[in-house]
Amino acid sequence: MTQRLTPGGQGPARRPGQRSRAAPPRGGRPVSRGAEAKESADTGRSANRPAAARRAPVRRTNAPQPRRFTGRATVLLVVLIALALGYTYPVRVYLTQQSDIARMEQAQEEQRQRISELSEQAALWQDEKYIEIQARKRFYMVRPGEVPLVVLTDPEGAARDAGVPPDAGKSQPADPWYDTMWSSIQAADSTETRK
Repeated sequence: MTQRLTPGGQGPARRPGQRSRAAPPRGGRPVSRGAEAKESADTGRSANRPAAARRAPVRRTNAPQPRRFTGRATVLLVVLIALALGYTYPVRVYLTQQSDIARMEQAQEEQRQRISELSEQAALWQDEKYIEIQARKRFYMVRPGEVPLVVLTDPEGAARDAGVPPDAGKSQPADPWYDTMWSSIQAADSTETRK
């Protein structure tokens, strides 16, 4: 198995869980076991202790809390707000135009109905019988030899022509309730004073 060098090139790097083997010193001289123990004693480690005990105590640190809004999220939010503001005016114009179109279509439909009604009336005026009926009805015209009969709906004019006073058929409006009540109180009072 090949040994890996550390990034600085200081020597072989250890993999986790791998026991360290004594590497030959750079000078090429072999190192005895005692020298190795002495060297480890200088560094404050004992070669006789298990690897778990030789490890330095691990400091636990809390992971940094992520920010609520990262830079990308902020830029995205600003872009979305700009797009929303940019589209509000065209959408408002579009909706206004749609309502104008609907109103104009409704007005056009009403005009079509009015035109069809007037066309039907114009077609009626082409008929001779219809013209005769309208002349009798509107202008009280009659054929030669016919006697016209006109019904008057003016009761006052008819009463005047008959020689009857116009107010004879009408009844007088009733007095208000409070006048009636007051007159009955006065009548009761006058009968008491007579006794």
